[in-house]
Amino acid sequence: MRNLLGVPNTLNVFSAYPLLLAGVPGLVLCLCGSGCFGISLRWEALGWFLFYAGNVAAAFGSAYYHLKPDDDRLIWDRLPMMLSASSLLSILVIERVDERAGLSCLLSLLSLILVSSACERVLDDMRLWVVLNFVPCVAIPAMLFLFPPKYTHSRFWFLATGFYLLARFEGLADRKVYSVNRYFISGHSLEHLCFAVVSLILNVMLSFRNVKIVRDS
Repeated sequence: MRNLLGVPNTLNVFSAYPLLLAGVPGLVLCLCGSGCFGISLRWEALGWFLFYAGNVAAAFGSAYYHLKPDDDRLIWDRLPMMLSASSLLSILVIERVDERAGLSCLLSLLSLILVSSACERVLDDMRLWVVLNFVPCVAIPAMLFLFPPKYTHSRFWFLATGFYLLARFEGLADRKVYSVNRYFISGHSLEHLCFAVVSLILNVMLSFRNVKIVRDS
């Protein structure tokens, strides 16, 4: 990776900060309550808060890791985005299935994230981490097609999901993407930017949507 302006892995570091720019407004508006964002359920609000908190943490954690990549810092690059992805999946369960089921999903995924981090750290076993990254890629699109939306402006979910899947692909094909564009920008840097776009799209959705179907929690 290129080092510019004396900053190691420059684009990997700087590309993380759009996550901060997209995440902070979402985090602030979540704290303002339903008057600012179209959020009607208590646990749904928690899910959105954790999603945006994960994005903000990812901006700092990823930059911290890429300034001096090593095994000790790697968790700060991965953990926040796992938090965001798990929160996003749980939000969809709350919105489209049931609030109690969504809360159970959120707590279960958060527990598994901690277990996967411990397995990677202590046992050098990344299998659970790989599964936890794969599940939202399948479950989120499936839920969008299988369950009716509670709110208006649900088309934004499809757009955000498209960028989310693109981000995951770019992360997996990091070196290939880097070579294809003649070593200008890595797939990992593009992954950061796509995740930031996901947050921006969801910011817009939450700002304009209203309850479409009243559903018991």
